[in-house]
Amino acid sequence: MSSPITVDAAVIGAGTAGLTAFSELRRQGLSAVLIDHGPLGTTCARVGCMPSKAALHAGHQWASLQAMLKGAAAPAGAATPGDLWRHARMTRDLLAGNTAKRTRDVAGDRLVMGTARFTGPGTVDVDGRSIRARAFVVATGSRPVVPQALAALGDRLLTTDSLFDLDTLPGSVGMLGLGAIGLEMGLALSRLGVRVVAGDMKSLPAGITDPRIGARAIERFGNEMTMWLGRPVETMPRQQAIELRSGGETAQVDAVLAALGRRPNVEGLDLQMAGVPLDARGQPVLDAHALRAGSSAVFLAGDASAIRPLMHEAVDEGLIAARAAAQFLGGRPHGDLPPRRTPLAIVFSDPDIATVGQAYDTLDLDRTVIGSAEGAANGRSRVMGAEGNLVRIYADRGNGRLLGAGLLAARGEHLAHLLAWAVQRGETVESLLAMPYYHPSIEEMVQSALKDASRQLAASR
Repeated sequence: MSSPITVDAAVIGAGTAGLTAFSELRRQGLSAVLIDHGPLGTTCARVGCMPSKAALHAGHQWASLQAMLKGAAAPAGAATPGDLWRHARMTRDLLAGNTAKRTRDVAGDRLVMGTARFTGPGTVDVDGRSIRARAFVVATGSRPVVPQALAALGDRLLTTDSLFDLDTLPGSVGMLGLGAIGLEMGLALSRLGVRVVAGDMKSLPAGITDPRIGARAIERFGNEMTMWLGRPVETMPRQQAIELRSGGETAQVDAVLAALGRRPNVEGLDLQMAGVPLDARGQPVLDAHALRAGSSAVFLAGDASAIRPLMHEAVDEGLIAARAAAQFLGGRPHGDLPPRRTPLAIVFSDPDIATVGQAYDTLDLDRTVIGSAEGAANGRSRVMGAEGNLVRIYADRGNGRLLGAGLLAARGEHLAHLLAWAVQRGETVESLLAMPYYHPSIEEMVQSALKDASRQLAASR
């Protein structure tokens, strides 16, 4: 058995949030260890945002080639879907390897490999080694939600974690769940030549709540894969295939990909031994400001907190948790902590889907104006064949301040960032209309939506 370790703070989980928290604790002059059971490499790099983008890029390349060939055979020596899939996997491995190396470089001999569980308010056991600390940051990430009812599918059941272990893609896939990752992976597979049948209990895909954006997304992507929305999907294993049933429709597929969301990895930590309060579902009860679990010495960050499970939010939460832990260790109140940034969610569906700031379903529509712009009226969109672009900007009817936006647009990731910065800075419709807009550009759609909002504001005064 290795000798015990005593430190100011222990960080459990070496992903994005954990590594950020560890670095910040060390920057503050505190002694800390970073604990991880492996494999190293963040969720984003190994199974999340980066592999999905690699697959989407591969799908874009193959779909673009097919569109240019117009049914003709590909020229000799051209890449195949299998080649592109292998390259996407190699890209994933490279990114995950680089992230793992960075973790080892940053943590050095302060990296403890093993599975941690709490044995008391100030101690954890890591595979038989005792580590004592005065504060803990739990950043153990998340795993795919897989209902027990799907267990009968055996090795024909895939998750977003296991998909990239496949050497070759199946000929057809049933996608259960059309949230952000479900839509991204469904489109990536479809564009690589896989027949995709996707279903979701929600009536709109990708977490969209603005009905006009949702309708445009269904119209745009419904011709790339079969979409069963707003109703349950049953799966029945057959000898040679898996049968899907939903609302009187049936389909047979080679495999099922469960994209039903992710669950925080907090079971098995014995958090109650550290005095962490748990809710009825066994999840930690947190102070959303300081990310502290009750009155315990435990702070949660990243996917483990389940507040905003996105990579850029994990960085912020790692910083917040580390500074809050430092304040706790110094006997100071949780006051000066990094503020939350404007919510920003992007689906890289090409055209991209984005939600910025307040989502549509949280707006008081009586006190909100919504300015819209269509791609058919935007010169650059028409040149790009992206007449289906749609931008919707939400503004306060009283003072014109931007509240949020929803969009579906080619290169929409860039528009989303511009709008998120504007919301965070407290910009108004008129202050943004005073900015320059080059012609012809997709950014002119923002200008057009703002002009529409300005007209509505003027009419309501």
